[in-house]
Amino acid sequence: MLKRYILISLLLVSSFSFAQIDELKRESEKIEKLRNDIRTEYTKNQEILKQINLERERLEKLKKEIEEQTKKIKDEIYIRLAKVFEKMDPEEAGKKISKTENPEEIAYILYNMNEKKAATILNNTEPDMVNKILKHLTQIKGVAKP
Repeated sequence: MLKRYILISLLLVSSFSFAQIDELKRESEKIEKLRNDIRTEYTKNQEILKQINLERERLEKLKKEIEEQTKKIKDEIYIRLAKVFEKMDPEEAGKKISKTENPEEIAYILYNMNEKKAATILNNTEPDMVNKILKHLTQIKGVAKP
């Protein structure tokens, strides 16, 4: 069996001409060069991907910081507006609130007010608007305070 394998191998090798062997060698070298090029390109792409991921992480961190700063600024605005509304006449404040288009913002303002003053203002606000405000206010209180 081994003799037969060696004989077949010799016949195959001897059936190739030197030109064919040289051609096979060149093709093998081309394939090896392409393999190396692909490895190099893969390594470059891995580095680029690493940089992209680092940049993504940096941008996500920056986005989070911006969101936190925006929230702080909004919170400060609502606190200041709450002080303004506390100083207003409750009837006038109720009328202004009734005309407001954004009940969520009013809910944040009322959340930052003295509860008695906020209640007095709500007593002077249209019932439909009060319902909208209370819906947002309960959500705010559920998130902010246990």
